[in-house]
Amino acid sequence: MVRAGDNNELISLWLEKGVASIGWADLDNPKKFRNRNDFIEKAHEIYYGEKPGTRINWASQVWRFAYEIEIGDRILSYARDKREYIVGKVTGTHKYDSTAVSDYYPNCISVKWEEKKVSRDLLSQAAKNSLGSTLTVFRVDDWGTEFDNLLKNNDKNPIIPPPSDDDDEDFIIEDFVSKALTLIQDKVDKLDAWQMQELVAGLLQAMGYNVKVSKKGPDGGVDILAHKDALGFERPIIKVQVKHRKSSSSGPEIQQLLGAHPLDASCLFVSTGGFTSHAEAIAKHHNVKLLDLEELVNMIVFWYEKMPNDTRSLLPLQKIYVPE
Repeated sequence: MVRAGDNNELISLWLEKGVASIGWADLDNPKKFRNRNDFIEKAHEIYYGEKPGTRINWASQVWRFAYEIEIGDRILSYARDKREYIVGKVTGTHKYDSTAVSDYYPNCISVKWEEKKVSRDLLSQAAKNSLGSTLTVFRVDDWGTEFDNLLKNNDKNPIIPPPSDDDDEDFIIEDFVSKALTLIQDKVDKLDAWQMQELVAGLLQAMGYNVKVSKKGPDGGVDILAHKDALGFERPIIKVQVKHRKSSSSGPEIQQLLGAHPLDASCLFVSTGGFTSHAEAIAKHHNVKLLDLEELVNMIVFWYEKMPNDTRSLLPLQKIYVPE
């Protein structure tokens, strides 16, 4: 498994160029170092402001990417906006090339990506739990058969707990939190369109807004109106559109929200399928706040305890304490 950039921004470039790539460019080319320990010493020098365990983990992931991935290995990565995994086969081993993708992600391997993708919704729960790791590079050998079956449209998937080779406490906690957030995203994604509107409305109520949710039927481009006072006169007034689907929301949909009544209200657009680049450009130009599934879940977790009980019943969560 190889993560596609800090913000999952590399998927389209990888597919276009036939590569997979990771960063930590400050460490230089790992092939210049005699052994892993020397490379880790370099990480201690470069990232002296980070915790020792973090430095070791970062260097180890680059080392693994450079030395352990071989021609013929299978590679997975997750396209967050489409909630699907891309799958490919390694055709060329590690090269340090700042021009292949970018100088920020210079560690590259060549990959022949398959046209067919695997929806996260089709995976077993055990596979979902394992693949939520925050690590950039990690082995997922135990799930190879499951992915092969899904690529062949075979629903018989094994459920085998994967091994873990990382004992660093900071990363164990970070990994746990990341997996929990990913599982919450899965739960939110299973809500229907009307439940999603109620969830967003409950989030706004937790923030101190009064809300009015549109009834089923044509909504004129506005699903929720939120305002600070009970009568709806006090600014800010926020008009909200909620799109709960796999496909990305487009520029014309952002424009429709901008043109909906009231014209002078602030705009919030929630899209669990993400946004096209055109939509993001229009939103930035007109100061429209965009929330994709990941950002929505992060806000729900933060405000959860202040959300109304009927809203929390749509997404039952339990608080777990972890040591700092």
